[in-house]
Amino acid sequence: MLNMRPSPPPLTSFNSLFGCLAKTKHYDTLVSLFKRLNSTGLFPDRYTYNILINCFCKMGRVSHGFVVLGRILRSCFTPDAVTFNSLIKGLCAESRIMEAAALFTKLRVFGCEPNVFTYNTLIDGLCRTGHTIVALNLFEEMTNGNGEFGVMLELMIQIGVRPDASVYNTLMDGFCLTGRVNRAKELFVSMESMGCKHTVFSYSILINGYCKNKEIEGALTLYSEMLSKGIKPDVVIYNTLFIGLFEIHLVERAFKLFDEMQCDGVAADTWAYRTFIDGLCKNGYIVEAVELFRTLRILKCELDIRAYNCLIDGLCKSGRLEIAWELFRSLPRVGLMADVVTYNIMIHGLCNDGQMDKAHGLFLDVEAKGLEPNFVIFNTLMLGFIRCNETSKVIELLHRMDKRNIMPDASILSIVVDLLVKNEISLNSIPQFQRHK
Repeated sequence: MLNMRPSPPPLTSFNSLFGCLAKTKHYDTLVSLFKRLNSTGLFPDRYTYNILINCFCKMGRVSHGFVVLGRILRSCFTPDAVTFNSLIKGLCAESRIMEAAALFTKLRVFGCEPNVFTYNTLIDGLCRTGHTIVALNLFEEMTNGNGEFGVMLELMIQIGVRPDASVYNTLMDGFCLTGRVNRAKELFVSMESMGCKHTVFSYSILINGYCKNKEIEGALTLYSEMLSKGIKPDVVIYNTLFIGLFEIHLVERAFKLFDEMQCDGVAADTWAYRTFIDGLCKNGYIVEAVELFRTLRILKCELDIRAYNCLIDGLCKSGRLEIAWELFRSLPRVGLMADVVTYNIMIHGLCNDGQMDKAHGLFLDVEAKGLEPNFVIFNTLMLGFIRCNETSKVIELLHRMDKRNIMPDASILSIVVDLLVKNEISLNSIPQFQRHK
């Protein structure tokens, strides 16, 4: 295109090319071609610059995006909502939420009105920051509000921007993340009066909020409401309800819900099976968990290492160590590899049973397989060796930690101090734990 004679194609052709490159995430190629554009005698327009700004923001180079904004202004173009949407989204992606909020307040200075995407982008960034309430209050101060999400909705409505379901969903999620489920429910109720229909995602957010607050009745009421409206719950909603029910020990209700899910034609996924196995084990239904596990194996349902970890942990804690050991040994036969969590569980079970040689052997296996033993493994082994009066093994483990550049945590330091006080180890035998380069 650049070398076509007698003249290159019009700018619109290059804009189409740049747009395709951006959509297919060939950002480096796009930037390279843009640099060569001026050599053709063609000059970028606002559309070209918007594509470039979006490209830089997607690449995590928002500062370059602002440089391009400067070019837009020097070229006497007026930046539009698309320009600012990309920059606000880029700032939010880099967790520069205050800068994003500040930029939002300056849109009208440039004669630009925010659209629903602008609001949704900023709302999403505010809700997903680790300082949601602080960020939101600061944003509302900038807009002369009172620090509440509702003010933002009112502001949108006043300037003629009708919030859509995604805006409501994002706000509800933000309220649920900060524990204000009742406020999220108020928004949920107000959605339909504003012409926004509840979606499966709307229900999913609120059901999750209720379950995390252990308000399972509220979650189940929403579930029933979905069914009465002909809205089909997805597997995510069922999984959320399973977790909520198991947490408050309503195991029989969870069984009933599982049957309802199957009757509704919703296929359980790996997460659902894992949730159910874990919930049964934690509620003492070990036999039922094993039966479910065996049924799933017969049906050739996909079970990941985390599902195996849940069952192995349940077996160990219920005193069925031999079955747990056999299940652990079966992992390679089903194409799975034990992870650090698996070893943590198995080592803990063996230590509690006094099988320290076997537990230590597993620890050596962890190292041989290139896995990184964590504090839990070291702590468990040390306590096990202390119970067996093998304090020399504790010293050995401390030196292994030092060699791996693992600094002891509070629990391990407590073990060491206790041994020193009892004169069971000497200070000279303990490594210095200096950071190795």
